[in-house]
Amino acid sequence: MTKNRESGPLRRPTSWWLGMLRRRAERMYEEKLDLGEPIVWASEAERQAAIAFFNAAFRAEESGLRQAHELADEIASWDPELAECLRLYGDEEGWHRELLTEFLAYLGGEVRPMGRVTGTFYRLYGKAKRIETIVLTNLMFETIGSTTYRLALRRARHPAVRHMLTILTRDESFHVPLNVHFLRETLARNPGTSRLRMQVIHDVLYVALLLSSYASRRRAEAFDHIPFRVLCRAYAEHLARLFVKEDDLQLRPPRLLLWIFGLTDEALREGEDTSAVSVRAAEAAVDRERVAVSAL
Repeated sequence: MTKNRESGPLRRPTSWWLGMLRRRAERMYEEKLDLGEPIVWASEAERQAAIAFFNAAFRAEESGLRQAHELADEIASWDPELAECLRLYGDEEGWHRELLTEFLAYLGGEVRPMGRVTGTFYRLYGKAKRIETIVLTNLMFETIGSTTYRLALRRARHPAVRHMLTILTRDESFHVPLNVHFLRETLARNPGTSRLRMQVIHDVLYVALLLSSYASRRRAEAFDHIPFRVLCRAYAEHLARLFVKEDDLQLRPPRLLLWIFGLTDEALREGEDTSAVSVRAAEAAVDRERVAVSAL
């Protein structure tokens, strides 16, 4: 375990992440959704928005599962421990996909084809070939997923909805810093990676994901009740917080956008150890049964 002003936030070796993932895997399938109580919706529009919200979550988990397992196969020859981490991480995404399939049926919905915006995102993502590009993209996708689930959970009232969102929020609190570790390890393996290219990819994704918050409001706001301004600023803040002290990754959020949202490096560093994207958040989320809803 290391932490100092020069090296940045708390870090853990691959062996630690692997141990935690194995612990999580032992009890993962013991958790079941309680879907006995029907939901009384305020309107049909709210129900349809809930179906759209959890369809988007399903697609994110589906993509995470596929990419994690494909990367594990590629990495196994040079880092078996990291490859096993990726497989176990992908298995967690697959478990989420199973839960979401069950939950969508409970809502009276089903898995639907992706919309134009979502489909474009994932088609572009699927064309990425470099490991570090795939990992960076997945890390940023995980971050906005975690942010959305957390905000939605604060507003949710029905027990079944809260339970589903608690699972997603809690596990993404583990997955985000895990993906930071994946990115650091892949960059260390490929020290010749163009930092300029990575910065350009980061900036394009940063802007695109902020814009995606607007597109999602048309489909999901009637369910999650998150205003566009709140969601967009939260994306800007948490995506920026990821890298503000990760100097070795050499990725910086666009300063103009930080200025627009009133975000400074000093503000982003505040509460580092309790941040939702920190290793301490991952440690707190290791034992699923110990995570209280009120803490999320």
